[in-house]
Amino acid sequence: MEIEELRALLALGEHRHVTAAATALAISQPTLSRLLARVETELGARLFERDAKGAHPNPLGDHTLAAARDIVDRYDRLRRDLSGLLDPEAGTVRLAFLDSMATSLVPRILHDVRRQAPRMRIELRQEPGHEMVRDLSSGVSELALMAGPPEGPYGWIALQRQRLVLIVAPGHRLASRRRTRPADVVGEDFVTIPAGFGFRALVDDLFAAAGVVPRVAFEIGDLATVEGLVGAGLGVALVPSAFAGASGTVGLPFSAPGAERVVGLTWRTDRPLGPAAARFRTLVEEAGPYEGAVA
Repeated sequence: MEIEELRALLALGEHRHVTAAATALAISQPTLSRLLARVETELGARLFERDAKGAHPNPLGDHTLAAARDIVDRYDRLRRDLSGLLDPEAGTVRLAFLDSMATSLVPRILHDVRRQAPRMRIELRQEPGHEMVRDLSSGVSELALMAGPPEGPYGWIALQRQRLVLIVAPGHRLASRRRTRPADVVGEDFVTIPAGFGFRALVDDLFAAAGVVPRVAFEIGDLATVEGLVGAGLGVALVPSAFAGASGTVGLPFSAPGAERVVGLTWRTDRPLGPAAARFRTLVEEAGPYEGAVA
């Protein structure tokens, strides 16, 4: 049974006369009569009693009309919801981002997008890089702001280059240095992100290239907390320059090849983006790059 047949039943239940219902539906009376007969045959039950005054639903008809009304209402609501979701200006975008971008890059991007598409709805997910890749793969997220493009079928728009600095507490022996290098952390307690996080892999690679193995004292999955531990005198850390100073730490330029984090927008290329997500991607590309920009 089709939705339009259910609408015809509802019209007949409302007007209680074949001629009046047919007029409301803009179809002929014989067409409506045949439709009703076909529905009753399909359901195996007589739904309307006909007499000189019209067609009146019997108890089975009342039950069927209630179900038809519910189905039609659900269908119409689905159509409205899908229409909103598929509207590039007012649809929903599912965006994931790194914790370390929560108070810096993400608010700036959202401000720029909302200025151009104020009716767009954006669902945010704040999570580590490996979880973002999982959610992009499963479709839970459509877009992600992360450090470096993941391996596989992913598109990438580089948005910002973040210089890495070595942070130390005020009064630390290195605090007066104009520049630091990997060897300067030898003998120091080192505070960093746990293994498995993308930023930890970047830090490990930088030190491995220099032949240095930091003495890791604390691991915590939040760069703001890393900075706070350093500010409390619990070690030194390598972080994006934006994280230096919040707890009184001193950020020192770090001399090592590749001592930077490039962040950008990524998405799966093996499936089409929804209209709203594609619009979001276009707006971000047009607004970027951002301060500390990628050339």
